[in-house]
Amino acid sequence: MNQNGFKKAHKLDDVCYDIRGPVLQVSDQLERAGHKIHRFNIGNPAHFGFDAPEEIILDVVRNLRNAQGYGDSKGLFSARKAVMQTRQLDGLLDTEIDDIYMGNGVSELINLTTLALLNKDDEVLVPSPDYPLWTAAVSLAGGKPIHYNCIEDDEWQPSISDIEAKISSKTKAIVVINPNNPTGAVYAKQNLEQIAKLAEKHKLVVFADEIYDRILYKDAVHTPMASLVKETLCVSFNGLSKSYRLAGFRSAWLVLSGDKASASDYIEGLDMMVSMRLCANMPGQYAVQTSLGGYQSIKDLVLPNGRLYEQIEYAYERLTSIEGITCVKPKGAIYLFPKLDPERYPIKDDQEFILEFLKQQNCLLVQGTGFNLKTNDHVRIVTLARKDRLDILFNRFEEFLQKNY
Repeated sequence: MNQNGFKKAHKLDDVCYDIRGPVLQVSDQLERAGHKIHRFNIGNPAHFGFDAPEEIILDVVRNLRNAQGYGDSKGLFSARKAVMQTRQLDGLLDTEIDDIYMGNGVSELINLTTLALLNKDDEVLVPSPDYPLWTAAVSLAGGKPIHYNCIEDDEWQPSISDIEAKISSKTKAIVVINPNNPTGAVYAKQNLEQIAKLAEKHKLVVFADEIYDRILYKDAVHTPMASLVKETLCVSFNGLSKSYRLAGFRSAWLVLSGDKASASDYIEGLDMMVSMRLCANMPGQYAVQTSLGGYQSIKDLVLPNGRLYEQIEYAYERLTSIEGITCVKPKGAIYLFPKLDPERYPIKDDQEFILEFLKQQNCLLVQGTGFNLKTNDHVRIVTLARKDRLDILFNRFEEFLQKNY
């Protein structure tokens, strides 16, 4: 070992994932010291008492013996068939089973697809704010994330003009996160159509992260990117973590659609990547067929009087009653992304802000810059907790703001 010790790889210099970052480490230390920490930083349904349907668990248990060996590198046939049939029911009739790849969560599939596509300094358009794994994965793959603006005053819809202005000769792909994490925005079909046209015009791969497509409130409608992208490659991502409350099973999939012929070399590289990891988690794949078939219990949770709907409505009303806080009302997903008036709350460093909130009030949030937002005036709040726990958060947040500002 050299005098300075072992160093992390340089490719990690521009990578951050603040959802599980430095502030979380402090919260763990506080918890070990005996403090009760109220965590509102990670969208983990099981942590908040959202259990998966019993029949899914039973199906996995019954198939454990069948899951002992390696499986097909692209995934279990029954799982891929269930994904194909679900997409066909959603109107995506041209989906074929060979278009489907199972993975160890969408996170793994994001890493595989970016590694297979990007060369050094290739650019990928990523929304701001974004789910930060996308920015990190592009950087790890040697690419350069270019953030396009989503407009808060327009319900966090993507800025089509900003996207167009940032396309260059180095741009290889565009990421669309819909419904969006962290904002809860559900994108208007006309905006998605314009993104699809730009991607087709410039021959960009469209990465469509649609993990929250079943978590929609009131009259919100999700439009799959695969239904709009025809003249270039579209890669759609989904899984069991959120709508089916099976985050720990790490069972997810990607689906190729659109102009696959022109992407044959890239698909060959993707096949190579999934083969090298041997196979996705086999027990988790046995949950897919049962999850996607039959009655979808998520429907009850997002209807009026459903737990997800009631909690996000309550959280929104309680949060926006605090002086100096505004929030675009989410139409999907499980988060609030409020803005703190910078004149009322002049926050210079939002990570220090949430760290102080944690130390003073034992509540854990994530700062807005952790989602590649440029300003220091937002935080993300997970709305999976029951109302009594949400009350603890908002009462303490209001007290913290009054005391410190």
